[in-house]
Amino acid sequence: MINTILFLFRNRECPKIGTRRWLIVQAKRLLRTGGIITIFYKRWRLQRKGVEIGALSIVYELQVNGNPRNIRIGDSVFIGSSVHFAPHAKIIIGNYVVINDGVKILTASHDLTDPLWRMYSQDVQIEDYAWIATSAIILPGTIIGRGAVVGAGAVVKGNVPPGAIVSGNPAKLHSKNRTEELSYDPVLFCAPYEAWIGRNAKLKVSAR
Repeated sequence: MINTILFLFRNRECPKIGTRRWLIVQAKRLLRTGGIITIFYKRWRLQRKGVEIGALSIVYELQVNGNPRNIRIGDSVFIGSSVHFAPHAKIIIGNYVVINDGVKILTASHDLTDPLWRMYSQDVQIEDYAWIATSAIILPGTIIGRGAVVGAGAVVKGNVPPGAIVSGNPAKLHSKNRTEELSYDPVLFCAPYEAWIGRNAKLKVSAR
């Protein structure tokens, strides 16, 4: 939490005092104070349970059904509302990943070929800059490559290549891939952080 506060302060936009832009920035910061506090509180609660969360990451609403210590979230990750993780095996999320509202990540299921219908578990890995859109479902054993996009409502099992775009149930590859030149920081677009960083967000991206 202290590191996040220091980052926002050191990289804050500093318009000239008394200008129209200065007034706008001050008003936004005042209005977004509650949002910053909420982000810190929810982060603290998850870390207290054993979830590993990297620098600047924002987790708005994460329901955990399993062992929280199996969850590792990288730096500058955005996780929206009503997201559900079932970490019976490891869930490893890289940096600059976006996981939108309603996404479900499952690491266990039942073996349909087993007469006793026993459960199995497999790790899920989501690499840097991947985007998991609203209400997608990620099944056990899935690896989402760097910069890959999983469309809204898609159901994914297996490997998604880096930069690939998949959608549907079951998810299928599109002919067009995402650009390989990715250098954005998704959490800087979020209103509570943007209120502090403001126009400096572009400078942070270009400097990376």
